[in-house]
This record gives sequence, C-alpha cells and structure tokens, in this order.
Amino acid sequence: MHWLILGAAVLFETIGTTALQASQQFTRPWPSVLVVCAYAISFYLLAMTLRFMPVGVVYAMWSGLGICLIAAIAWVVFDQRLDLPALIGLGLIIAGIAVINLFSRTAFH
Repeated sequence: MHWLILGAAVLFETIGTTALQASQQFTRPWPSVLVVCAYAISFYLLAMTLRFMPVGVVYAMWSGLGICLIAAIAWVVFDQRLDLPALIGLGLIIAGIAVINLFSRTAFH
C-alpha cells in the first residue's frame, strides 16, 4: 500500500510542477492555486510513506521519478526538447531508482 501512496505523491508533485510552468510565474490564478494544492497533497502523501520507508529512499524515489516525469511532460506539453546528455542523465536516475528497489534492503523499515 505504501508504494501506491508514494506513487500518488509523485503524481501530485508532477501535477504541481506542471501547473507551476502553466502559472507563468504565478501570474495566472487557477494554475497557481493548483500548484499550492497539488504540492500540499504531495507532501502529505510523502509524509505518510515515511511511516514505512526511510526518508532517504522515499525522497530519492519521489524526486527522481518526479524529475523524469516532468522532463517527459515538458517535452510533450511545452515542447522543451532534451539533448543526449540530458536523456542519459534521466536514464541514470531511473537506473538508480531501479537499483534501490531491486537490490537495497533499506527500501523498507
């Protein structure tokens, strides 16, 4: 269950960051409200996962997955292209998350 909560936290963080871009530096009210609400929900869910997992692992997965999802959304929605070094870096983030989940015993308390 805690993996679903962490996944929801990543989803809301991604929504908040996408709305942050859409808010145009907080000059558009509805995207700005969405930023605050989505981040509040994301941090609440993130805190809930800390009951089951160590903070370092939770934060690594939350931020790493968020980075990769935002990069993909920015590419598709905002037409922000990534060069080869950026794609390699994102691949390394995903590889790091996979290593934590597949081989680390610290993923659970």
